[in-house]
Amino acid sequence: MADAPDKESKTEEATEKKIRDSVEKGQLPFSKEAPILASFLAILTFAIFFANDTAMRLAGFLSIFLERADDWSLETQTDAIALYRIVFWEIARAVALLMLMMVAAGVAASVLQNMPRFVLDRIKPKAERISLVKGWSRLFGLKGWVEFAKSLGKVLVAGGFVIFTLRQADSQLLSGMVTHPVAFSDTIREIAVEILLAIVLVMVVIAGADLVWSRFNWRQDLRMTKQEVKDEHKQAEGDPIVKARQRSLQRDRARQRMMSSVPQATLVIANPTHFAIAMRYQRDKDAAPVVVAKGQDLVALKIREIAEANNIPVFEEPVLARSMYKQVSVDSMIPAQFYKAVAELVRRVYQVGNRPGMAGA
Repeated sequence: MADAPDKESKTEEATEKKIRDSVEKGQLPFSKEAPILASFLAILTFAIFFANDTAMRLAGFLSIFLERADDWSLETQTDAIALYRIVFWEIARAVALLMLMMVAAGVAASVLQNMPRFVLDRIKPKAERISLVKGWSRLFGLKGWVEFAKSLGKVLVAGGFVIFTLRQADSQLLSGMVTHPVAFSDTIREIAVEILLAIVLVMVVIAGADLVWSRFNWRQDLRMTKQEVKDEHKQAEGDPIVKARQRSLQRDRARQRMMSSVPQATLVIANPTHFAIAMRYQRDKDAAPVVVAKGQDLVALKIREIAEANNIPVFEEPVLARSMYKQVSVDSMIPAQFYKAVAELVRRVYQVGNRPGMAGA
């Protein structure tokens, strides 16, 4: 089997059909950093607007719990489990809003990149997903190195910002230690907000670059070879061989329908062997003679054969037959310039008597 075309041979931009097929298969550009950025933004928003009240409520509960420890019985395992559940649910209630905000932000970041769609092809088992060779290429290919570089960059830059922020906060921490605990909690929250803000700024840069890279890489993967473009164009326009075969079949069907109409003709005008035109004329239906069949060479001979088998008069008029063949169409009335010549022939047919196609005469 021929090898897949390499990237160097893919010099053409993806066609609309190739892009549409990729979208239908769920193969869309996606930045993994955008949901992470959205989650950090949610944490930052929580720290600025909700963390203080949540911490105060949790501290109030824990202070009551510690100050009135005798009120909580721990004599049995059941008592310990009951106490654990109370504390667990109180803490869960405190962080529930944070978790909800993070999930909502992550989902929103994913949806804004690409609307979710159900793609059966993505869940079908494929050998390449468990292939060691494919897995190795994913880890150590270009995409793998890009993912590694992004992860390393996030750790280094974010770590640097955090260390810088903490060093700047030394004086705040020292002064906060000698203040009231409530005021010190505000100091810690401010430092946490500064750290989160630094991380968010780093993530904005990384996510922005990743968005651009993911779309650029997606376009590069969709690029096509010149042969692929030609093949797709051929499929869109139709294979010439197939189209020729279809036209041949259509002509055969049209010829069969035409031949089936010959027995209903009133007369046939022929050049002895080259041309034949079969016409129908019914006084109560046709304003002028109607061509029901015409043919050349073998088709003309077949028309004459059918006409003679059905006792339909055949008039050998070479000049008229040749002239009419070029200007008349099947299932259409003859042009006005042939009225006089054909009328004379029709008159002769009616003089002889009733013939097929003369109903209503």
